[in-house]
Amino acid sequence: MELGSSIAGTILEKSGLPNSTIHRDLNSLIEKGLINFILEGKRKIYQATNPEHFFDFIEEKKRKFQEILPELKRKQGIARIKEKASIYKGKKGINEIYSIMRDSNGKEYNTFGGGEECANKMGLTWWLNHHRKRIANKLSARQVFDMTVKPIGGTEIEKLPMTEIRYLPKEFASFQETVIVGDKVAINIFTENPYGILIEDKHVAEGYRKHFELLWKQAKK
Repeated sequence: MELGSSIAGTILEKSGLPNSTIHRDLNSLIEKGLINFILEGKRKIYQATNPEHFFDFIEEKKRKFQEILPELKRKQGIARIKEKASIYKGKKGINEIYSIMRDSNGKEYNTFGGGEECANKMGLTWWLNHHRKRIANKLSARQVFDMTVKPIGGTEIEKLPMTEIRYLPKEFASFQETVIVGDKVAINIFTENPYGILIEDKHVAEGYRKHFELLWKQAKK
């Protein structure tokens, strides 16, 4: 603006820009509408546009940023969601998972799966104590078992308050039980060396809860 109309060499000397970038920088300013040029023979003569054009440039940048702002906020929100998955091993690990689930801040304790192997691995006394602690936390339960569980503990558990149990045919029996409470899902595997996987993700929990509701409708009292 101080030079008025000028060739690239004079602008280079005045601005102190690197020789390797001067033409790229000038072309960038032309694209932004902040300078223009005329040709005198083979030479380009550059000059700045009206300074008020900077307002147009700034407003256009602002408009483009406002267009992408909702998407930026959405991505920021996703990044803040903490997904957690942990593995617990042995009976002590299984015990820890069930303790976490019954102490979780959820509206209901839902389970499906399990079978004779699951019931026997921890023992009826352990399962009854677990559910009594759940009830003490005022956490109601709906559970879906297979018929093999009914004579070895299901009948005793379903007599407890805040507890509702339904049954599917014995073919539903498995080595694992899935527990859903709030945003947490626990998949507990009762093989010879038991272990459990605890997932904290509300989207995963919602998916497992839908699965539970389908089984609940099919199961019988």
